[in-house]
Amino acid sequence: MFDKAALIRTGLAPQKPAPDKSLDPRVSVDLAHLRKLEPRAKTLSFLPRQPANSALNGRHASRMRGRGLNFEELRDYLPNDDIRAIDWKVTARTGKPHVRVFTEERDRPTLIVVDQRMSMFFGSVLNMKSVTAAECAALAAFRILDQGDRVGGIVFGDETIAEIRPQRSRRALDRFLASLAAANAQLHAEAPNVTPVSLDDVLTAVARIAPRNHLILIFSDFDVISETTRKRIRGISQHNDLVLGLVSDPMADDMPPDLRLAISDGRLQAEIDTGDQTVQRSLRDMAKGRLADVLDWKRSLGVPILPLSAGEDSLSQMRRLMGLGPR
Repeated sequence: MFDKAALIRTGLAPQKPAPDKSLDPRVSVDLAHLRKLEPRAKTLSFLPRQPANSALNGRHASRMRGRGLNFEELRDYLPNDDIRAIDWKVTARTGKPHVRVFTEERDRPTLIVVDQRMSMFFGSVLNMKSVTAAECAALAAFRILDQGDRVGGIVFGDETIAEIRPQRSRRALDRFLASLAAANAQLHAEAPNVTPVSLDDVLTAVARIAPRNHLILIFSDFDVISETTRKRIRGISQHNDLVLGLVSDPMADDMPPDLRLAISDGRLQAEIDTGDQTVQRSLRDMAKGRLADVLDWKRSLGVPILPLSAGEDSLSQMRRLMGLGPR
């Protein structure tokens, strides 16, 4: 008998069959679609040295720490050596200048966290938010493994969390992509109404898997956040390089004035008319308020944020946000 909890953690648990959906890649993604992104991922870079206009640099988003350094040896100072590398204690003891030599660690573990809850199953222009998050996560995973770093992830939906610990192997990458495709397949209009997995619980899992010296990328709309969420983001960022991919839809900025929305909690249903200016203002303020709270983490916590739109091509906007030219 299999341990279902363990299978869920590793992303191998069988999923409930979802209604057949069209193969429109703007609405849903399968494993084949995600794999096709690999050649395009080579144009990205998640190495510590970023372009000057990258969102991963700047006043509040300090340079990523990178892979770290291993001490190799002490040797005599040579012309053109960086004087900051001089070991002054050894120099004073021997009477000759010595420098400490370090080598860069071979690789750095990366954890990619992807939100595939029902709040992500929305799009008004190009993609569903869930598709944008999945594509950006897959692009990052391909590039990071290609750079020689370990890669793993956490994929969470309304009812499941799949954990894949970072490894420097194609097998780990394939498991991550398969978990991502499986979670995305569960998003559909007839999905049962359930209490979704809490982002705070996911962040607890992140802290357990990546206690320090990881690159952590989180792609989510950050639906339902609190002061607890902020504290956990702060704790994770203190010991890791944390980047938040904030996925939103253009409707948050430009809500049509003549839209009628039907919303339901699974038992009761209500209709919202955005033609009512008061209703429209309240919905817009609610959406923008959550985005503003997350964006403020850049100022207050120094966490780099990639503001991703479901209304744009995934690779194009990632390249722009990382200071790379169009391609």
